[in-house]
Amino acid sequence: MKGVIQLEDGRSFEGTASGEWNVPLEGEVVFYTGMTGYQEVLTDPSYRGQIVVFTYPLIGNYGVSETANESATPQVKGAVMWQCSDEDSHYQAEQSLSSYMNDMNIPYLTGVDTRALTKAIRAKGTCRASLSKEGSTPSSVEAVGEVYEVSGEKSEVYGEGDIHLALIDFGWKSSILQKLLDRGAKVTVVPFSQAADIHSIEPDGIVLSNGPGDPKDVSGKLAEFKDLFDIFPVFGICYGHQVISLAYGADTEKLPFGHRGANHPVKDLENGRVFITSQNHNYVVTAESLEFTPLKVRMVNVNDGSVEGVVHDSMPIFSAQFHPEANPGPEDAEWMFEEFFAILRKKEVKAYV
Repeated sequence: MKGVIQLEDGRSFEGTASGEWNVPLEGEVVFYTGMTGYQEVLTDPSYRGQIVVFTYPLIGNYGVSETANESATPQVKGAVMWQCSDEDSHYQAEQSLSSYMNDMNIPYLTGVDTRALTKAIRAKGTCRASLSKEGSTPSSVEAVGEVYEVSGEKSEVYGEGDIHLALIDFGWKSSILQKLLDRGAKVTVVPFSQAADIHSIEPDGIVLSNGPGDPKDVSGKLAEFKDLFDIFPVFGICYGHQVISLAYGADTEKLPFGHRGANHPVKDLENGRVFITSQNHNYVVTAESLEFTPLKVRMVNVNDGSVEGVVHDSMPIFSAQFHPEANPGPEDAEWMFEEFFAILRKKEVKAYV
């Protein structure tokens, strides 16, 4: 059956529609350049409410496995591909991608010229789009407050390690929690709306998770967050990195079409090292806004020079705009977890040196 993705400016791209969905749907349309990691993308809360265009032509060839989920349910509004495999060829696969998406009621299009669609998004910038059977003009009103949809309602405790961490939940990925547990941590996941409760649990440190949308959606909580940052060692990831920067007086802005993929080069200005990272974000911290804050730029994107991480000038606070848990993506940046745990255990030498 015919399906159409239509952009705000009226351009449309035809393909074949999946399943039985008949009601047009709308969302911010973004593109993901990774060859693998499609299941992680579909279930990553950072993609909440978005329509994802997969640029690699064949998606789904290794199937779907429960172990690859980043959250309990899919988070995307829909997906667009050239080809979605109805077979799987991995020993851990439990079903094909096409059957998974149909079972989970994720509308998608195949047979779309994703290269042309991606070029259209790059030329115009990230915009809203609609998926429908006949074509439908999307509204120009941006969705706001997605972070409130993905953050939990109550605190939960995981693990029994010798280090106790509070993970502030803006829409955390399972792989972030797993990296902390693997290093011997007990982790209390705390909804960002209840961050003040962290004072009472007295953790050894705080991790700020990834999350969807504009970090300024949580501006009303920044003073509360800063009260915590001034007391505990802090490590921020993606959305969490932006929240740390905002809390200390910096500013953020929206990129034309964001960074999404598993091949983004980042340079650490402390040691000159360049490594490859997995990224998924629309917003960045502006370098000039850090000038009169206690934060300084630690890492930059090699491609466009944007801020990829900050560090506090006197306190154990640092962050990454990318995803050091590398799921999906390369494992080059896992040293950031080692560095954080070295700080928590009061070791003198940085773990990555």
